[in-house]
Amino acid sequence: MPMIIATSVESAVSALRDHPDARIIQGGTDLMVEINFNHVKPSTMISIRDIESLKKITQPSNGIIRIGSGVPYSQLEQEPILSVVPALAQASRTVGSPQIRAAGTLGGNLGTCSPAGDTLPVMFALDATVHLQSPSDAREVAIHDFMVGVKKNIRRHDEIITAVDFPIVRGWQGYSKVGVRNAMVISVASACLVADHNEGIVRLALGSVGPTIIRCREAESWLHSVTSLQQGEKISSDIAKEFGHRAAKESSPIDDHRSTAEYRRHAISVLASRLLTKAYS
Repeated sequence: MPMIIATSVESAVSALRDHPDARIIQGGTDLMVEINFNHVKPSTMISIRDIESLKKITQPSNGIIRIGSGVPYSQLEQEPILSVVPALAQASRTVGSPQIRAAGTLGGNLGTCSPAGDTLPVMFALDATVHLQSPSDAREVAIHDFMVGVKKNIRRHDEIITAVDFPIVRGWQGYSKVGVRNAMVISVASACLVADHNEGIVRLALGSVGPTIIRCREAESWLHSVTSLQQGEKISSDIAKEFGHRAAKESSPIDDHRSTAEYRRHAISVLASRLLTKAYS
């Protein structure tokens, strides 16, 4: 099949406009699996790996850090992400092998939009914003509006994901996941918790337990009603356990070849409880 090598955002979106059946490839860690199993058969491939502008991380300003869609997981594990968005660094470290983390990118994880995508719960817990570019315009979309189903999002065919904005939160944040082994595994259940000490709120997002990433807004609201969530406060084991129980109730997992729905709910309860305890320990 023909391969178009784009060296700029403009050439990439122009190629997408001219080739309605084309597929974008960055690291290929998701797409090539689909192609090898004949799940997709693109007529044309458009590589965006050589677009340098997609590999930039804009240093924190105005409470935001902007990460280009072409930044690989191996870079997300390091500074400045490690200090500014530690949950994203933690999630990136859990992705595949070192070879996969060197090739796979933030934009690829977002473009695939699998509920098991490791960086996605972090985006949902931090209320991230996705930047999209087409031949005619640019737009910004809240992550909560971007993902609409299992491996489905609102990106138009002639658009590429150029960057993601992450708010910088003063407080604690963490990511955890459960799989069938300790490394190189697709998550059975995952969770990201952000404790915003400035706002006195907690945000929790779940992966692999629904058709999209789930924000546990009812559990968040309940927690806010029973404790002040101030920095230095200790969360009792009873509150942490109840928070985990309520988070599990908001999940909607299924039975599949990797796990049962019952186990996924149990895992979410444990993960949410542990993350909350760590945030206020």
